[in-house]
Amino acid sequence: MRTKPLLMLAALLLPSLAAAGTLVVLNKSDHEAVLLDGQTLEVISRLPTGQGPHEAAASPDGRYVYVANYGAFAVFRESERPRMQPGNTITVLDLQNRTVKATWNLGEYRQPHGIWVSRDGSRVWVTCEGNQVVLELDAATGNILKSWTTGQQVSHMVVPTPDERKLYVANIGSGSVTVINRSDDSVKTIPTGAGAEGIDVLPDGREVWVTNRAANTISILRVADDTVVATLPSGGEVPIRLKFTPDGRQAWVSNARSNTITVFDVATRTLLDTIAVGAVPVGLLMTPDGRRVFVANTNANQITVIDLAGRRVLHSFTTGNEPDGMAWAD
Repeated sequence: MRTKPLLMLAALLLPSLAAAGTLVVLNKSDHEAVLLDGQTLEVISRLPTGQGPHEAAASPDGRYVYVANYGAFAVFRESERPRMQPGNTITVLDLQNRTVKATWNLGEYRQPHGIWVSRDGSRVWVTCEGNQVVLELDAATGNILKSWTTGQQVSHMVVPTPDERKLYVANIGSGSVTVINRSDDSVKTIPTGAGAEGIDVLPDGREVWVTNRAANTISILRVADDTVVATLPSGGEVPIRLKFTPDGRQAWVSNARSNTITVFDVATRTLLDTIAVGAVPVGLLMTPDGRRVFVANTNANQITVIDLAGRRVLHSFTTGNEPDGMAWAD
């Protein structure tokens, strides 16, 4: 007699469970990726990566996560000397089976860092600092399909425009942004500010914002003609990552030395709020539904969860040693 109501309850619960998603956190000093239930934030699995994993990107179908094994760890630890053995691999995680599907060897290309997966899931773009290049990889095999030379020092993060015609690369050492036009493979570089690192493209594709960590500023580039149209204070010290909210109305910046997150109104380019978090916030991730923000505090070994609408800290939790890059898979 109770079977039908129970089935109905299960049917109602299934969509919410399916929408929970998976949060992937990279622990640089543990050389691992931690898979967490997106709703409960309980650890599902721990998978090995290469040494010093820094950034991760999920496939559009949520099946795979690609991890760039940069090689450096203990990066910001005052009590430890940063350790670096340049990596040259990408770890492919199978989230469905909770296994390492493959490890791609990039050969001569060293220090893979910024990483992104194309909308159709067929391509992976990754920066390789040791060679001043950006690679385009076949997402199924890891084969190198293309390479573009930036000619810039420490080409760190990469982000595509929504139509994927352009790739924007933040170059820390050169204080610049390199623009790769995928239609004709042309490459040009735009000076922004000292320590250009955090970077994101507005959801509508109109602007690129980049944080200049040594200058404590944010440069705003107009995508139509790739010119810097504004520069503003970051509201904190060592702005190291920047992410737009899914609706494109706000830009969130992690300030590694200030231990804060600063929030900007995109339309007016004004500072809305400053949120205190843990020691040395670096990694910054927003859930696709625009409800939560995750901040990886690398020196506190904690992930801070923030309510996006209320801009308030909900709680913090620990995944391991020196968390940094994160990815979300639906």
